[in-house]
Amino acid sequence: MIRVRLPAHLTHLAQVRGEIRLDVVGPITQRLVLDALEARYPMLRGTIRDHQTGRRRPFVRFYACEEDLSNESPDAPLPDRVVTGEEPFLVIGAMAGG
Repeated sequence: MIRVRLPAHLTHLAQVRGEIRLDVVGPITQRLVLDALEARYPMLRGTIRDHQTGRRRPFVRFYACEEDLSNESPDAPLPDRVVTGEEPFLVIGAMAGG
């Protein structure tokens, strides 16, 4: 069971409260977690990743185990603590400005 935390605007869009728990089969990667998330909550398609390219949206970041995974390959395995459900996979809305 993979735990996913979304920013408030996406939990509102998906009509969920708190963490989302997903069953993901296979080696646990960002791509598979996001595929499972979008399959279960189709209203999120295109909000986290671009529909055409599958690339992360510019102001969205991915974190797990206090590490920024945003620039990692979407097919790289996620940390063991995420795979075991000990830690969540975080989708964060990045801040911009200056």
